[in-house]
Amino acid sequence: MRDIIKIITGNISMTFAYAYLIVPNEIINGGVTSSALLLHALSGYNIALLANFVTGLLLIICLIFLGKEYFFKSILSSLCYMLCFNLFYSLNISIDVNIVIVIIISSILIAFGYYLCITANASTVGFDVIALILNHKNKKVDIAVTIRIINLIVLLFGLFVYGYPSIIKGVAYTLLFSYLLKKMLNRKQKSGKVEKETEEGITNLK
Repeated sequence: MRDIIKIITGNISMTFAYAYLIVPNEIINGGVTSSALLLHALSGYNIALLANFVTGLLLIICLIFLGKEYFFKSILSSLCYMLCFNLFYSLNISIDVNIVIVIIISSILIAFGYYLCITANASTVGFDVIALILNHKNKKVDIAVTIRIINLIVLLFGLFVYGYPSIIKGVAYTLLFSYLLKKMLNRKQKSGKVEKETEEGITNLK
């Protein structure tokens, strides 16, 4: 139940940022929604529809490479993401703030959302699926750094569609977001090690 709450809360945090901060300001950040923005610019199809398509594709990859536990939790995550994003996006609410504030707030909200989902053993059914697969194959692969690299690759494609302004905003967001996510995951990892050592110490005393 705790994991379910974390997954739902994480997706609400992320989709709020995407619908009201990332998409309206055309920040190409390398994620699924950014990929949908690029596909929208090239094809003219609805952004939410394209985001759902990419999400579905990544969900299939999740099942193949990460197994049933991640898959079922990721289904919940993807459904929550699509529902929340479609809802928030359909409301057409405009938040007019300085672009620096937009980047800072969206980085915090999305990093927090990713953190909640990853620590609940679920993907956001974004390109973190690729990072999680590589991490499962080799624990030395840093999830946050891998997501950053993937995002930067998508940003390069975005350069040809949206030009320099969106890419500069995207790079700033990507660097801040991945830094925050790395800090959160490292803190969780250290906390887990401390708890394990404490449990082992208590066992030894017994």
